[in-house]
Amino acid sequence: MSSASSNTTSSSDISAELEAGACTEQTRRTLLLRALATTACLGCSTQARADEDPPGSDERPQKGDLLVFSEGEQEGKLVTAADLPAGGPPVHAWPKDPKTSVVRSASRLNEILIIRLDPAELDEQTKARAVDGIVAYSAICTHAGCPVTAWVKSDVGDKEVFKCMCHNSEYDPRAGAQVVFGPAPRRLAALPLALADGSLSVAGNFIGKVGGAQPG
Repeated sequence: MSSASSNTTSSSDISAELEAGACTEQTRRTLLLRALATTACLGCSTQARADEDPPGSDERPQKGDLLVFSEGEQEGKLVTAADLPAGGPPVHAWPKDPKTSVVRSASRLNEILIIRLDPAELDEQTKARAVDGIVAYSAICTHAGCPVTAWVKSDVGDKEVFKCMCHNSEYDPRAGAQVVFGPAPRRLAALPLALADGSLSVAGNFIGKVGGAQPG
């Protein structure tokens, strides 16, 4: 009797130990999986934060901002007066905060067209916003919000104009980028300019509404 009882007790103890070991192993696996998942989530959060645009990058151009090329081999470099050939073509640029070095490229509405024209061809209002015949305008068409990319001879005159290739709206930069052809309802927003140590800078806020009259 005593021997049988001892054997029974030993078997029960062994079973309990096996179950406890299995539970411990399961707990270890669960904790390990949780730790791995937590690490992965932290990694994702860190990456998400790293991919976020820096503060100020979606703000409209501010007085004192410098202008940098938005495309081409000189992308990111300061735009100087020497970079602009007389009579065009225009260059595309972003405003850049000179204090933080943040380029305001998080909003496409901040892209700017800059062109050097004969000062004698500018009307009085345009000349007042220009510097050495250099003028700047929003690069976003006021019709459907497409980018204004072309510098071509106008369909209604003998001068070259800005043209949006989406719906053929044309703007004359000599006269405040007023609409001279196409469905655009209003002129491009103008950006006053200044020179800072040979580089172009923003002298004031956009004059006029930026962007299209409808989604596009």
